[in-house]
Amino acid sequence: MKNYQDLLTSLESNLKTLEEQQNDLLLKTEQAVKLCKQTLSELQKLVSKNGFSSTTEEVEFFKTIKPLVVSKLIYYIEYFNIQSKRPKGIKKLQIKYLNAYILKLQEYYNVNMEFYHYYLKNETNLDKQFFLRRHKKVRLNIETYHFFTDQNFSTSHDNTVATIIAYEHLILKLHSDINNLTPQNMETTTAIKAFQNHIQLNWTGTKTDLIELIYALHSSGVINNGNVDIKDIAITLEESFNIDLGNYYHSFVEMRTRKMNQTKFLDKLKESFLSYIKSLED
Repeated sequence: MKNYQDLLTSLESNLKTLEEQQNDLLLKTEQAVKLCKQTLSELQKLVSKNGFSSTTEEVEFFKTIKPLVVSKLIYYIEYFNIQSKRPKGIKKLQIKYLNAYILKLQEYYNVNMEFYHYYLKNETNLDKQFFLRRHKKVRLNIETYHFFTDQNFSTSHDNTVATIIAYEHLILKLHSDINNLTPQNMETTTAIKAFQNHIQLNWTGTKTDLIELIYALHSSGVINNGNVDIKDIAITLEESFNIDLGNYYHSFVEMRTRKMNQTKFLDKLKESFLSYIKSLED
């Protein structure tokens, strides 16, 4: 799996450089799509040449590695299409347009609700049906995207996972675009910075620990009754604790693939809290 992971890491590095150096949306999209397609082609060649040492490895590839690459391809194509049709001038019209698109993207989750819950809860009991090539005919819904649908390089649901990931990133990006169009966003940021100058809190645990906490808070629905995006929670805690979490989604994917201790930090918090309560009773 190392060769597959190396290609993914290289793609992410190249896309990060592209985001930092290229501001023109059209050029950025063209280059990003080219990078994604090249990576997919290289992955396809590796799969054809080396295959997989086990069904577990095959499931991991089609559940995590390939969808991450295809999701980036979908993201750049969709975001370019969204921005190319975005109204010019009046901010209210732009905000209305972006909100409408968010609703459109969220509809995908409703259509694929059964599988979305399966994926979100990191269930594994149907993985062999969803992510092994020999079960390619098993489907919940027909996807819009069919990149590299060669029967030796696709399963019934790897494109579904890719679309879920892409749409999650798109929704976060569109919310960010809306925030940039909203005047009070500047006031809120100023207030947060003023608070930080008064009481500086620094996260001294690992980035992985904080990311684990962020996803736990999001999945539990305890913030805004669950009506908040991962990115909003991440940005708030990054600002509050003076830390840059980087690509927290990729870090979360790595957590999900842990063989043991998927909730290592949360378990540590529970143990510490119980120990603290016990110390007060002694």
